[in-house]
Amino acid sequence: MRFVSTRNADNIVGFKEAVTKPVTADGGLYVPYAADDLRRWILYADENTSFSSLAGALTSALVNEEFSPIICETIATRAFRTDPVLRKLDDNLFIFELYHGDTGTFKDYGVAYLTSALETILQLHGEKSILLDVTTGELGACMSRALKDKKLLKSVLVAPKGKFRGLSEEDFAWNGGNIFPVEVDGTEEDCHNLVRSIFSDRELIEKYNLTVANTANIGRLLPQAFFYTYAFSRLKKQVSGDIYYALSAGNYGNLVSGLYGWQLSLPVNGFIVPASKEIQCDPVGRCVVMDGMIPVEQRKPIDPSDPSNVERLENVFKANSLMLHSFVFPAEVSQEDKNSACRELFKKYHVYADSDTSAAYAAALKRSEICEDDGCVVIVARDDPFMDKDFLRHNLGEIPEAPANVKAAFSPADCPRPAIKPGDREALISVLNSLNLLRIF
Repeated sequence: MRFVSTRNADNIVGFKEAVTKPVTADGGLYVPYAADDLRRWILYADENTSFSSLAGALTSALVNEEFSPIICETIATRAFRTDPVLRKLDDNLFIFELYHGDTGTFKDYGVAYLTSALETILQLHGEKSILLDVTTGELGACMSRALKDKKLLKSVLVAPKGKFRGLSEEDFAWNGGNIFPVEVDGTEEDCHNLVRSIFSDRELIEKYNLTVANTANIGRLLPQAFFYTYAFSRLKKQVSGDIYYALSAGNYGNLVSGLYGWQLSLPVNGFIVPASKEIQCDPVGRCVVMDGMIPVEQRKPIDPSDPSNVERLENVFKANSLMLHSFVFPAEVSQEDKNSACRELFKKYHVYADSDTSAAYAAALKRSEICEDDGCVVIVARDDPFMDKDFLRHNLGEIPEAPANVKAAFSPADCPRPAIKPGDREALISVLNSLNLLRIF
């Protein structure tokens, strides 16, 4: 598989360059250049196929021009130690739990795959790299677990003072770990501005071989397409009609990755999402992507510190705008709609549903007309419900017991280094210098 920038049709690269240098000079995002037909791999998988085995096979099918099947299998095996869980709620309703990884969030799978792929690529080419990202929550814990056995990758995580969670002293680079936490005595936006200032300088990107662990990196996004193939391997013997996925929009990464799965010949009939400022309904209920009204050449470059995947969504449908209307189904969801959906899921199925999962279910209820009698809806639950315990307590009067791994991921982490000032670019550059290839790696 090759990848092309959303801003420049001539900027075509392989998997290696797309994941090691995801910040394109033209300001766009990498997307698949052409859709491969993976039908025979998808149909071969069944309820006994593990997620790592399926991911290894699909990786091999996608990037076989660059890496051997053994290498692809190694990437997936090292990344995935647990499987997502698909549960049947009734004849036409399922819930797909993506939070059974190391820290209780769907991000575990994408981060683990990306870091495994990067470590393998760097080893093959004799290179080293630094991941530079902003975090205010679970990304730090995800990175901590994903980087445990990596030799060629380091992570510089930037967060507002007091916001680090899920890190221990052994994770810190000065103690032999792979993470250098940087606290900023300011806001989250101050952190983003600092990281933006680094990625705006191509010389710094090249000097430190910088990349990102967020969904600006196609290597973080691509494995999320495997979720839907895995779900289908469990669904295909249980349903005979249409399959729709209901999911929270987020930054549209899961929606875009689901559409990539469809491009790769995954049997799916559509995606139901709560409407947002970017994805809305026209007067007759059809999907409209609002950013699509502004030509890409008139837009600012994609923000590598805080990306949106709307531009990737547009790219999927640019050749056939009618497909957008018949494949993505937004629904206006109010706060009361979410509250009611949360209570209904609990009363009917004893499911603790966080705000995002409740919004997805509420959207599915509002768009029930699209699903035929023999079809089904799969609600995508991205994070462990305990992470949204205030929402659950408000609606249900109780909260689920927190798994040990989620407790650990939410545990506050002290950063022993002094916080830097907002806008202190030189201080952040000095951190990158401290991860000098000759000293820390």
